Amino acid sequence: MALIDIDLITATLFKTLVIPGIITTLWLSDLICLTTCKICILVFVIIFIVLPLIFKFSFALQKSILFLTFISYPPNLDLKRPEKSGLYATRNFFVTYRDQEEDIDVDVAVWHVLPNDLVRRFAKELQIDEPTLSNMTAPEDVREKVDAIATKDSSQYREIERILHRPNLNLDDSATQKDLFEETLRATTNDIVLYLHGNTASRGASHRVDLYKLLRSLNYHVVTLDYRGYGDSANISPTERGVVYDALAVYQYITSISKNPVYLWGHSLGTGVATHLLSLLTDMSLPGPKAVVLESPFNNIREEICAHPFSKLYRHLPWFDYTISSPMYANELRFESDQHIAEFRQPVLILHAEDDHVVPFNLGYKLYRTALDTRGKSWGPIEFHRFEKTSHYGHRYICRAPNLPEIVIHFFRTYRNEQY
Repeated sequence: MALIDIDLITATLFKTLVIPGIITTLWLSDLICLTTCKICILVFVIIFIVLPLIFKFSFALQKSILFLTFISYPPNLDLKRPEKSGLYATRNFFVTYRDQEEDIDVDVAVWHVLPNDLVRRFAKELQIDEPTLSNMTAPEDVREKVDAIATKDSSQYREIERILHRPNLNLDDSATQKDLFEETLRATTNDIVLYLHGNTASRGASHRVDLYKLLRSLNYHVVTLDYRGYGDSANISPTERGVVYDALAVYQYITSISKNPVYLWGHSLGTGVATHLLSLLTDMSLPGPKAVVLESPFNNIREEICAHPFSKLYRHLPWFDYTISSPMYANELRFESDQHIAEFRQPVLILHAEDDHVVPFNLGYKLYRTALDTRGKSWGPIEFHRFEKTSHYGHRYICRAPNLPEIVIHFFRTYRNEQY
């Protein structure tokens, strides 16, 4: 045991002193002057010692680096006008709830994207022109399956028609939009996808909009939100607990209106939100969604930090865990999907690209293996779909995979009527 400790101490000292040692050697060899040597050592101390220590003791900095709410794109995006992002027949609104723990009201900004079959049926009333409709068609190879999902009983549309045929109808009026879009959730049999995005930007980021368009083309309602601190939601600093409760508020809004099947879809950091939300619903003995899709997931934030490109400079430092990983864990910025996935029964579909450099493929696969080992035998199955690196989908663009619609339709339809 003593030998192991000595080896560990020796390795730590070597890693700590190797860069200052190289700088000092260059000075002793007259390859750099004393002033340059001092400047280089000072820079080393600031970058590799002072900054990690600041990170360790600054909860605000930890949250900022994790959630990256200060990164916003595309520029000049008007989130109140989803049609500017190519999302016609889409409602922008807010779900407001009381955060009891923080004793504050939280406004969560939400988009509700109508499914294609509804848009096409009421195109004239919704003022959607033919060129727009032609861009909202499901991929040809899955159109037959999509048609099978669409509502067939036209009597269910009567209340929607009544709203759309009101005298002096104004679709820009917030009260009319509320009546119309909530009625579509009540009256139709279309399934609902609640999308939970990752860090940076907002619900209007282009790769997210591409996924909404795909899901709507498959005749799903799509509901997506910005957590606190993101987009035009409440200007409150996010925490893990906070963003999970934001997602819970929107989920409860959906289920208070519609009895249709709901599925969670989390991407990147949103996979951590999704698994935590499912665990929370189980703890609260509340009915959960039918299933969950985890796109580009990690197993826990500690391992994701070590693998993230931002940590490349620091991950081999002996004090990396002490100054960066452990403080975030202590401040409950954990997103432990590997623990939460063993706490709910719903079926799970994991999607991961081999060339994902933000959340490496091995972390998603590790989560899959953990789920196989820890979930109950009678619980919902867990599926894993890898996308070859030659496809170049990376971290954001699995939505472009030609086989994704078939994967999604098969997964959702398989577990639509199952109970776990």
